[in-house]
Amino acid sequence: MADDSVSVDMETIYLGGKEHHVQTGCGSVSVIVCGDQDKPALITYPDLALNHMSCFQGLFFCPEAASLLLHNFCIYHISPPGHELGAASICVNDPVPSVDDLADQIIEVLNYFGLDAVMCMGVTAGAYILTLFAMKYRERVLGLILVSPLCKAPSWSEWFYNKVMSNLLYFYGMCGLLKEFLLQRYFSKEVRGSPEIPESDIVQACRRLLEERKSMNVLQFLQAINRRPDISKGLKSLRCRTLIFVGDSSPFHSEAVHMTSKLDKRYCALVEVQACGSMVTEEQPHAMLIPMEYFFMGYGLYRPCQFSDSPRSPLSPSCISPELLSPESMGLKLKPIKTRVSIQV
Repeated sequence: MADDSVSVDMETIYLGGKEHHVQTGCGSVSVIVCGDQDKPALITYPDLALNHMSCFQGLFFCPEAASLLLHNFCIYHISPPGHELGAASICVNDPVPSVDDLADQIIEVLNYFGLDAVMCMGVTAGAYILTLFAMKYRERVLGLILVSPLCKAPSWSEWFYNKVMSNLLYFYGMCGLLKEFLLQRYFSKEVRGSPEIPESDIVQACRRLLEERKSMNVLQFLQAINRRPDISKGLKSLRCRTLIFVGDSSPFHSEAVHMTSKLDKRYCALVEVQACGSMVTEEQPHAMLIPMEYFFMGYGLYRPCQFSDSPRSPLSPSCISPELLSPESMGLKLKPIKTRVSIQV
């Protein structure tokens, strides 16, 4: 019964967020604010063609994750231009913002809300934008939680793949083939289904939410990401702590491993999630709980909440593997681990 009450409370807080439209030098940006604005700030940025509902609702609908995050932070969900719910279509002749423009929009959002240093959470393209933001405005970033992140310029194959998606968006809009390309980007084949196995509920929900995206708006973000520069060399200079999640079935798995190798090992940790695609926040949000708890403890931001005695709470000592931690400069530093194992029944 206690679990049910937690779920209702957390969903009510999350869905009750207030939308703000912040005018920036590159146009209006939608920001959904959830929680007590007196708490430390955590900003999110989604992947291509997604927004806070389609990229982070799985994480925030997980009762323990919602309890952990909303108990400790006020959440600011930033949408890429034109990706918010009910967004109007961007004019085809409007200039395409660069990734630097998108990173600069974030500082304008922070200034609008009077925020100082913030925690950041981004997925794939959104992870790239937040990493670039952290490199440009180091004093404004407490830490990075990156899910299947990008850091290199597009490979030839990714560039070509993105050009195909750009042409589909331009000529056919959010057509069935384009949605299949995007779902392959986000999810593992296990949840996408097959002729014999129906696709999972999370894939069906994402497919429905993709219907709401305006094709020109997605095209602009895709064009910006497809022109991104390689930021690998600058990663070593980052001094904020970085926690990276990646599914081992993600098409960006090798990119996440490469990024980890370029970051200062004293300040970063990699968590690989087995049988999972790029969007760990939706496909396996429970895999993020314990690593995030210890990551936040390193900042002194973590405070146990009133629901921590739930039978499913990740705070249970039996859930904590001793191999997860090592005494390093982070206080408690996560090691690269596998978060899920295959069990023969």
